[in-house]
Amino acid sequence: MATELIVPALGESITEVQIGSWLKSEGEDVRRDDPVVELESDKATVELPAPASGKISRLLKKTGETAAIGEVIGYIEADGAGSVAAVKQVSKKKSKEPVAPPPASREEAAPKETPRRSEPAVSPAARRVLAEKGLSTAEVSASGKGGRLLKEDVLKFAEPASAEPAAEPSPTTPAPEIREEEIVPMTSIRRRIAQRLVEAQQTAALLTTFNEIDMTAVIALRREYQEQFQERYQIKVGFMSFFVKATIEALKEVPALNAEIRGEDIVYRNYYDIGIAVGSGKGLVVPVLRGAERLSFAEIEQAIADFARRAKENKLQIGELQGGTFTISNGGIYGSLLSTPIVNPPQSGVLGMHAIQDRPVARSGQVVIRPMMYVALTYDHRLVDGREAVTFLLRIKEIIEDPPRMLLEI
Repeated sequence: MATELIVPALGESITEVQIGSWLKSEGEDVRRDDPVVELESDKATVELPAPASGKISRLLKKTGETAAIGEVIGYIEADGAGSVAAVKQVSKKKSKEPVAPPPASREEAAPKETPRRSEPAVSPAARRVLAEKGLSTAEVSASGKGGRLLKEDVLKFAEPASAEPAAEPSPTTPAPEIREEEIVPMTSIRRRIAQRLVEAQQTAALLTTFNEIDMTAVIALRREYQEQFQERYQIKVGFMSFFVKATIEALKEVPALNAEIRGEDIVYRNYYDIGIAVGSGKGLVVPVLRGAERLSFAEIEQAIADFARRAKENKLQIGELQGGTFTISNGGIYGSLLSTPIVNPPQSGVLGMHAIQDRPVARSGQVVIRPMMYVALTYDHRLVDGREAVTFLLRIKEIIEDPPRMLLEI
């Protein structure tokens, strides 16, 4: 009896998934718990393990198609199911009659066929030229992305076969421009990102305030203790742990930024679950540091490094992406100098970090060069006043420019 491959429940709000890459194909043997297919939800990509050992007998969904939670997307035949049935059939056919010699195999009875080459994806322009030239896709080598057959591939193949030399283009007539389009389905994660961004713009009164931070003290502190820190914890101390610590202190002073609007009520929290925006292979995701106020510098750095690694491998769990009371996004790692981050609903604020750049600044009446970073706070003006937003950024600036404040909590 065949075992069903069923889409599992991936979270309360998730009703469907998109089929990602099939890791096994029809006819391929699998062992129990081997990953069979990637399922893409609007929050993360997870691998569906084989519920039993056997052979993939049938796949019902293709990559890019959607499937509902609980839907069957394939079947696995148990090991040996086919061979047992065959043995029973043979035992029933025993008789006293002489056994006829086995018929010639198909390979002996018929000439060997050349294996068919799977037909590549063909662009509309290429298909039109194929028809004009009387050619088939099997005759032409494809050079496009993912084995896609392009118009220029067909023209290149057909040109030598042409009896007439190609007419030289007129000096005043430009060569025809080749304009290709490629249509691919939007991933579930990208659809969810788009939905959340539009939701934030439509439901919240978003405003952004800016400031700049002199990073001299933090850079000097990291340089002085980096070797000892790395030797003890096997990880480098980065800037993000300083900003997480500073953010928590600022949120304690401005609790509205750690709150949310729920109906006609305001929900204030006395815990700090900080979302850290990281890039994945399929979009930006925001795993959450639970109880960040209880974490040390080393624990924060280790958690963020683990998030970043598993995000690239699409191995983050659904629960790690849910919740969060405030978000930090570091566009500086991509070279961003200044930006306006968008709040992740129902949160009321997001802090944007940016690239550190040497700039001339005034200090004690002198112009000096200092490593400076612009920071941005986007906040929901329905809940947070402008004075509170400015106070929040000033508090972070004070702490980062004088790191010992974190230890003394002043």
